[in-house]
Amino acid sequence: MNIQEFKSNHKLLKEWSYELKPIEKGYNNRTLYVNVGDQTIKEKPVSQMMKDKFVGGKGFGLKLLWDATKPNTKWNDPDNEIVINTGPICGITQYSGTGKSLVVTISPQTDIAVDSNVGGYFGPFMKFSGFDSLELQGKSTSDVIVFIDGVNGKVQIFDATNLPIDSHLIAEELHEVFANDEKDKMNVSVVSSGTAAEHSLIGMLNFTFFDMKRKVVRLKQAGRGGIGTVLRDKKIVAVVAKQPGVKGNLNNVVDMEPIMERGKRFNKEMRELDDSQCQMRKIGTAHLTHIMNDYDLFPTNNFKFGSNDDAIKVHAEVYKARFTQNMPDGCWIGCNMSCTKGVDNYLVRTGPYKDSKVIVDGPEYETAASLGPCAGIFDPDFTIEANFYCDTYGICTISWGTILGFVMECYENGILNDERTGGIKLNFGNADSAMQLLHQLARGEGFGLTAGQGVRKMKELFIANGWGDAQFLQDIGMENKGLEYSQYVSKESLAQQGGYAMTNKGPQHDEAWLIFMDMVNNQIPTFEKKAEALYYFPMFRTWFGLQGLCKLPWNDVEPADNHTHAEPGKVPEHVDNYITIYKAVTGLELDKDSLIVQSERVYQFHRIFNIRRGYGLRKHDAQPYRAAGPVTNEEYESRQERYDKQMLDKIGIDPAGKTTTEKVAITRKHREDQYEQLLDAVYFRRGWTPNGIPTIERLKNIGMDLPEVLEVVKDLQ
Repeated sequence: MNIQEFKSNHKLLKEWSYELKPIEKGYNNRTLYVNVGDQTIKEKPVSQMMKDKFVGGKGFGLKLLWDATKPNTKWNDPDNEIVINTGPICGITQYSGTGKSLVVTISPQTDIAVDSNVGGYFGPFMKFSGFDSLELQGKSTSDVIVFIDGVNGKVQIFDATNLPIDSHLIAEELHEVFANDEKDKMNVSVVSSGTAAEHSLIGMLNFTFFDMKRKVVRLKQAGRGGIGTVLRDKKIVAVVAKQPGVKGNLNNVVDMEPIMERGKRFNKEMRELDDSQCQMRKIGTAHLTHIMNDYDLFPTNNFKFGSNDDAIKVHAEVYKARFTQNMPDGCWIGCNMSCTKGVDNYLVRTGPYKDSKVIVDGPEYETAASLGPCAGIFDPDFTIEANFYCDTYGICTISWGTILGFVMECYENGILNDERTGGIKLNFGNADSAMQLLHQLARGEGFGLTAGQGVRKMKELFIANGWGDAQFLQDIGMENKGLEYSQYVSKESLAQQGGYAMTNKGPQHDEAWLIFMDMVNNQIPTFEKKAEALYYFPMFRTWFGLQGLCKLPWNDVEPADNHTHAEPGKVPEHVDNYITIYKAVTGLELDKDSLIVQSERVYQFHRIFNIRRGYGLRKHDAQPYRAAGPVTNEEYESRQERYDKQMLDKIGIDPAGKTTTEKVAITRKHREDQYEQLLDAVYFRRGWTPNGIPTIERLKNIGMDLPEVLEVVKDLQ
């Protein structure tokens, strides 16, 4: 279908014209507002205060969402927004990892503001079309497409009835519609979700880019928190951005020379060091599968265990053999990390697209762990096929895998049975049943609908129905704040437990990944050192989300002499690269300390956003016990030598003569107490009260003492 055929079949509902202007030092200084309910389209100015306090990216998104919603706005209210954001560094092509978009909304899963980062070309194309952020608000009565035409300076809303919903189909079709020819497909990017997002709370967004080498449309995901569910609730089939072509300095930076110099330096590291470090260009993040298994961190059977003998079947080398090699696999132009691996010409074996040949984007590590070992399945074909279907159906692979692990453990413990699952046998390792459940969800049928509500809602349902022991369900349900855990076993890393459960949005590894510093290398042995790490790393990683940056180039390749630095975990040379690039783009001063302050303003604002909505307190940072230690006798006995030694050395109790049940209880009491002490230490370091509330003094010290912010916390000190 070409554009003429599309327009003849799909009514233009609204058109708004705007002036095309050059970007100034990384900013457009305006955002785009589109209400698909009343079809209002307008631009909003970006104030100097907004740039000073919120910087860009996630910061802009949270601020716009705060202003658009009330404390009691629900995820499916028309007032809820999906806000897609760039940042001042987003879109440059001279340094790797600069094409990230940050998306925020009130989450269907958590009822608080969630943010999710995503690659693909949409964010940069939206920025080059003239806007730092896009607010999508309202609810349409029928399916629509929003088109940002950065070639002609127009924003249009089209009727989208009778178009496919699943992402691999609608993405291909819209690249065809809005491109002038095949080469022009590279100048189009599409945001969509899929049919499963319509029936679940775990919907995600796909952002596209056209792979010129393969001549196919590829997908990257804003996976966490149910943002795709919000998109489909608003009856948005897709958002499309088109711009006339990428040139060397569309950001109109202040000084290109230092950016190019740092980019060349980084590219040299990738050429010379990647093969001996993480092999990102050959395996991407899936290089972690066997490493996590070797260190007992690979989540198997709903996080019961951290390793399994069958993990050899999903070793990184297995995925390396499946991925097409020697391809320029970057999800943004100029990224030499080239980690967006894919399986080409995969023959689909099940479901509505059976016998189709498709490209499967991934699996990345989180998917390789979730859609497989977390459910006791060690079959790369299952993982690859489930990866494809989760993507095109529009659901989060991390959440779905953790959901599978939970329902399978419930099934094996009699909490679920064939009657309650509609005849689906959901025992660990049952790949056929797991795939059946996924297709059932996409059709909006049976137990698939229940599973699609997520772990928290299922726990509540099972407890209300009297299915199983309530404490056991709370212990094994791997969620915090309503969001399912991402795929690392945190039992032996107290710092990582905090890095998951103290997050503002729920347990996602993009805020703090401290397992190796804590558990393997013992670099942060005291509560104070753990608290310092749980201050610095969440703040530093937040900065990527303000700028439109991918975190992988920061530490998935390291300079050869990085180990000689005093704080190698921070990769100081790469931190200096980012400071240099920020100053070169914006012309503003920045150092490693003011970088953290930039991030902390937004981090504290997010915490207060949660408090404004009735959350964000100490009780909301509680973790399921399985994140901390062995829930069952089986778990304890599988690592008995380790746990017995810890009981003697760390707790000071001799395990001799005690039953496993007694030892589980002793271990639990100790580990729960350790976590509470960690909360105290981290809260103090972050400038929070013992109940987890940012103090007014702290907010004043960092310059986040805005009147509307202080109003939320003034009576809670």
